[in-house]
Amino acid sequence: MTSLVLTLVAQREATTLDSATIALVRDILATNAEATVLSAGEAVDIPYPENAASKLVAVREALNTLPIDIVLTHTATRRKKLLVSDMDSTIVANETLDDVATHAGIGEKIAAITARSMNGELDFATSLRERVALLKGLPASLLEKAWKDVKLNSGARELVQTMHAHGAYTALVSGGFTYFTSKVAALCGFDENHANTLLFDEEDCLTGATGQPILGPDAKLSLLEKLTTTHNLPTEATLAIGDGANDLPMLRKAGLGMAFYAKPVVRKEIAAQINHTSLRTALFAQGYPASAFIRD
Repeated sequence: MTSLVLTLVAQREATTLDSATIALVRDILATNAEATVLSAGEAVDIPYPENAASKLVAVREALNTLPIDIVLTHTATRRKKLLVSDMDSTIVANETLDDVATHAGIGEKIAAITARSMNGELDFATSLRERVALLKGLPASLLEKAWKDVKLNSGARELVQTMHAHGAYTALVSGGFTYFTSKVAALCGFDENHANTLLFDEEDCLTGATGQPILGPDAKLSLLEKLTTTHNLPTEATLAIGDGANDLPMLRKAGLGMAFYAKPVVRKEIAAQINHTSLRTALFAQGYPASAFIRD
């Protein structure tokens, strides 16, 4: 019996994951094994032959023009017991600091710094200090305005709630700020959340500084390692999801690191990618059928 499984996930509204597409992949893999339907028209598992290592590239090339995500996992360690996820542009569609800046009228200036940081062009701590400094003197009410703009990405609650219901521990970690992570964690049901803190003066205006130490890529990795140890888990039982350069250390370390609509520097290095579908794919990649998902 094969110890690997190839999961194909299509956009829910598309009609691309049909019998012909599944047959094509089975032909490329030269396997007679039947596909297991996880969600009709949306997701299937195909047992991956041990001798098919070189054929994954061929599968990706064959499906290159279709909105289908492809994830290869080990069957024995598919169900993860720890989830550590980034927040901005992962669990939520927003870059929350950029949203605060937009309400302050300096959105483009701060977004440019954010983009360079997420692409690995700027040291994260330096870029965060630069961006927060530009907010000096602005009222705390801007955070509330930005919060009203925050939208969960599709599948975010399903991912957290489903894993939680099956015994996993979940943590939200962000290079952003606790004002937002605490609210997002409550919405989704994360067990804990970690982020940076903004400092305010006596008039409840931003000081342009953050609490120390700054939580960046090393802190995200440290949290993953700490929770793995605390819950007495093997690394293989962990899942990390993120999109930016500051997520790379934890994505590399996790049993399954998934790049979610990630920056080029991340896609270049992380094999498991969600480029076309939703966070539901992180559940399908663990072998959960849609019927097991916990929905709102």
